[in-house]
Amino acid sequence: MLKINDLSYWEKDTYFNNVDYLIIGAGIVGFSTSLEIKKKHPKAKILIIERGFLPTGASSKNAGFSCFGSATELVDDLSHISEEDVWKTVEMRWQGLQNLQSIIGRENLDLQINGSWDLITENERTINIETVEKIDYLNEKIEAITNEKNVYSIDKNIQEKFGFNKVESSFYNRLEGQINSGRMIHKFHQLVLENGIHCLFGIEALSINSSDTTSIIHTSIGEIKASKICICTNGFAKQFLPDEDVNPARAQVLITKPIKNLQLKGTFHYQQGYYYFRNIDNRILLGGGRNLNFEGETTTSFEQTDQIKNALIDLLNNVITPNQPAEIEHFWSGIMGVGKTKKPIIKLIHPNIAVGVRLGGMGVAIGSLVGKEISEIL
Repeated sequence: MLKINDLSYWEKDTYFNNVDYLIIGAGIVGFSTSLEIKKKHPKAKILIIERGFLPTGASSKNAGFSCFGSATELVDDLSHISEEDVWKTVEMRWQGLQNLQSIIGRENLDLQINGSWDLITENERTINIETVEKIDYLNEKIEAITNEKNVYSIDKNIQEKFGFNKVESSFYNRLEGQINSGRMIHKFHQLVLENGIHCLFGIEALSINSSDTTSIIHTSIGEIKASKICICTNGFAKQFLPDEDVNPARAQVLITKPIKNLQLKGTFHYQQGYYYFRNIDNRILLGGGRNLNFEGETTTSFEQTDQIKNALIDLLNNVITPNQPAEIEHFWSGIMGVGKTKKPIIKLIHPNIAVGVRLGGMGVAIGSLVGKEISEIL
């Protein structure tokens, strides 16, 4: 690949000279940030750089869940996080999903509100009892956010409905759904180009040096100067933020070949959300298992491990489709950014440098709002 110094006058002038805002990362947050900045500063020259030929992290590699809070997750969070913080997080997710729809459009997202289920096994009876006791409370709190009544309910017929095995009961969320993550990112890319924002792939940001008036980004093709910088690399943010509580978290995913007469429809959480699956194009998409090896999955490597692959296959064959053979077509991985809390890091680390990272596996829900907040502080 040519370096910047090898480019023509026209190429340098069009893409790399006098950059007002440089955004690192062409995912949900990076794209959203650029669009929000363009609204506020229509004449600004904005450049997005991305090290891959597609978004490298999780924006187009996730499971495509449009979710804001399952019942068991919320009950667990309330046991060790303040009530105020729990519901602020839920509100941000809900508002973020509405914001994403307004930017991309329901049709371009291929948004389907089929509901979601928390699956309860015989080993989770304590969780089941605790959640049943809080259903009315959860509905009261979520109604205040969504203006929708009876969002959560108990579904004891889930095993018979979808042919699952070893599932005793479930908690249904009627407002959650699923999207097509590839179509979402494609539309984001179209929008930034339509708004005159430059987006260049195959350029890796290596380091940043900043002064009071400008910053220099050292990249794989040479130095780029910009007045302001936005770091939107989420799971890869440690490179630029070594002292922040943000770490990579790999999520391994499989998808089956098409399954004849597939009845499964919706999104599903299993074992407190450490596993998750859904239908897509008469297939089952299944991911998770990070809890089997937290240390090993704290990585930016996109490899898949036998330990988690075998666990996913076992779950598929013995719980999800016990009476219907399912062949695996493909495995892949995505890299999220996580920390000790579920609150994203959105702040200035220098007068000219803003960061929006640590989305905690909820990039679809909150990514567009994180971009909006970055544009407001920079």
